Amino acid sequence: MNRPTAPRDKAGHAVRLTAVPAALLSITACAPSPLAQRAEADLRASMLNAIQREVAEAEPGAAPVRLAPPSPDTSKLEIRADHLELIEAEYSTEADTSRVLDTDTDPARAIADLAGTNLMGQPTTTATVSLERAVQTAVANNLDTEVARYAPAINQATIVEAQAAFDWLFFGNAAWQDSSTPQPGQGFGGATSVIRNETEALTAQAGLSTNLTTGGSLALTHSFSNTNTQSNFFGAEPNPNPAYGSNFEVELNQPLLRGFGETVNLADVRLAENAERSSVASLRAQLITTITDTERAYWTLVQAYRELVIRSRLLERGMEVRDDILARRVQDARQAQVADAIARVERRRGDVLLARQALRRASDNLKRLVNDPSLPVGSETLLVPLDAPPAEEVAVSLLDAITTAVAERPELDIALLSIDDAQIRERVARNLRKPRLDLQARAALLGLDDSVGSAYDDSVANRFVDDWLLGFTFEQPIGNRAAESSFRRARLQRMQSVVTYRNAVQAVVLDVKTALDAVLTNHDLIEQSSLSRIAQGEALRALVVEKELTNAGYTVERLNLELNQQEALASAQIAESAAAIAFNTALADLYAAMGTTLERARVDFVVPDANQLQPGEMPMDYAVDPGASSD
Repeated sequence: MNRPTAPRDKAGHAVRLTAVPAALLSITACAPSPLAQRAEADLRASMLNAIQREVAEAEPGAAPVRLAPPSPDTSKLEIRADHLELIEAEYSTEADTSRVLDTDTDPARAIADLAGTNLMGQPTTTATVSLERAVQTAVANNLDTEVARYAPAINQATIVEAQAAFDWLFFGNAAWQDSSTPQPGQGFGGATSVIRNETEALTAQAGLSTNLTTGGSLALTHSFSNTNTQSNFFGAEPNPNPAYGSNFEVELNQPLLRGFGETVNLADVRLAENAERSSVASLRAQLITTITDTERAYWTLVQAYRELVIRSRLLERGMEVRDDILARRVQDARQAQVADAIARVERRRGDVLLARQALRRASDNLKRLVNDPSLPVGSETLLVPLDAPPAEEVAVSLLDAITTAVAERPELDIALLSIDDAQIRERVARNLRKPRLDLQARAALLGLDDSVGSAYDDSVANRFVDDWLLGFTFEQPIGNRAAESSFRRARLQRMQSVVTYRNAVQAVVLDVKTALDAVLTNHDLIEQSSLSRIAQGEALRALVVEKELTNAGYTVERLNLELNQQEALASAQIAESAAAIAFNTALADLYAAMGTTLERARVDFVVPDANQLQPGEMPMDYAVDPGASSD
């Protein structure tokens, strides 16, 4: 099942908005009475209004908002250009990464040293991973998705099982009986005697039968018998003896009111088909969740890695200032000030340990999602992300996002199928309110003679018709309360399913708005946090220059102020990185809310049938474009 990428042009809005009402109308049927027709119209209007109401306010602002790559306006900070260059070279996350990891030597070894020992007390080993590779591996191997992939195949088998109720059935039976039956008889001269009849009989029957989609059943039966009777009384034997009999019979049983028609009798098949479609939509939803969770986990790993670098660099800076304060104990540093400096350094060391723990957890979470056979969750190999949050222009539109979500979200497909299920059950319940009136018709061709050939001559060649049956059965419960109550329940459940659909539409719209708001907010936060980090870097740079140029910079108070400024800079660096990570995470959430995550990741969504998933085989039927990119 392939789903093309949803168009983003303005004309596409009308296409999607008209396609959804058409889908809604296609699952409703004309009701037999004016009151029922009015109820149908109200249900349809309720479903259509649920969509139109959500997009009405967004239509005037349909033009997309273009989000350019963040470029902080440093002019408002009033910082000299040479100072800005120095700040980026000394006080940015990239600068801290280069200094902490010493990337000019052995980056992999430096990262392992930064991460410390693993849970077994051994040096940490690392493996690099890109976002594209992580997504591809998760698509192919994620266990939650593999579990969901069995559901369509299971439901395909259920459809065949429901359809098999109308398959032809071959039946047959055979029996041999040898009996000796005593009975009273009249002897000569008034004497009494006992007559004993010994009978040997062979009977066999074979035929075909089937259930009809109209609700009836049809049976074609052929019976054969051979009877041989021996008696101890003269003249008591039947004629012919032995006797060969043949019987061709056709029997039809057909309900005419209750239980009549394909609406009732194919209900299980149609419900099974809807269940299969629903499981496909659930599989698509699970795959969207898997890809989104993988991307979120990847960016969480990036953030954990950056925070470890930032806190490690903060620890190094703190140790330098602590040593300066310790050196001033012979001059003006009091014991309380020395102890405070030591405490700060140790607290920063603890923050590094917690950052290492967060990095290991983020790595294990990503390993669980991608389920790479070479990197099981139990492995102590640390995943190191290769990709940084991309900086590129993004165009977003509330109207486009909502209309795309209404057309693409699997949850709404499932809600529509639930309405169709409720409608099928309502039609069945409506039919079951009718009285029972069943037709039974049977015709038989019989033959009997002293040889097999003669028996078939009577029944086939001579058309000897022996048996005709035509009958009717009528039944009507007085009050019919059970059927009426069942119909009311089915009708209320259908109305409930429509409300559930409206609720699902609102939930989808809320998801879209929440994700879009996060995209816009975090885009602005990137610039704000960058300016904050640059300003904090300028403050620390000024303190460091003052310390180097004047003796006043080496006072304990100034050194304490430097410690404070180091911590403020580290917090600003973490916030800057978190804003970029949150922006990319919000983009992933937005595509998930619109239901276009698979198109974004270029995943070809193919659902295997039941015959392709044999016991013991792992389902690996997703195809990923080799040039795929999750950006």
